[in-house]
Amino acid sequence: MARTASAFAAGLLFGLGLIVSGMADPAKVLAFLDVAGRWDPSLAFVMAGAVSVFAIGYRIATRRGRPLLAARLDIPTRRDLDPRLVAGAAIFGVGWGLAGLCPGPALTLLTVASTPAAIFVAAMVVGMVLGTLLPSPASTPTALQGDDA
Repeated sequence: MARTASAFAAGLLFGLGLIVSGMADPAKVLAFLDVAGRWDPSLAFVMAGAVSVFAIGYRIATRRGRPLLAARLDIPTRRDLDPRLVAGAAIFGVGWGLAGLCPGPALTLLTVASTPAAIFVAAMVVGMVLGTLLPSPASTPTALQGDDA
């Protein structure tokens, strides 16, 4: 119950932060991305604040060795860049640049019955389903290293 309440509170706070900061306003996001035109740098301050809060929380969690409401702290150890990661990042960036939305703000805007957000979320769900149909890196054959025979 505590984990569910904590997740709900964190999601609510995140959504409110997106609205208050302007991150849920596609026009503001597109103005931030328009560095060659009428650039609006205000979202850079939002990102700096978010990174600062994350850094503090991450430091506390790693010093404790585990989160407050979980048995262990799962930190990814994989550091390589694979084609799926690069393609996904490119698709995300193009979608963000075209729509001015990313998943968090789009889900937040669904609460106010935003048609563009509903279209974005529908496209996002289709993309997620299509992504599951791609082979995972573990299932793709790899060349044996050092086997020239």
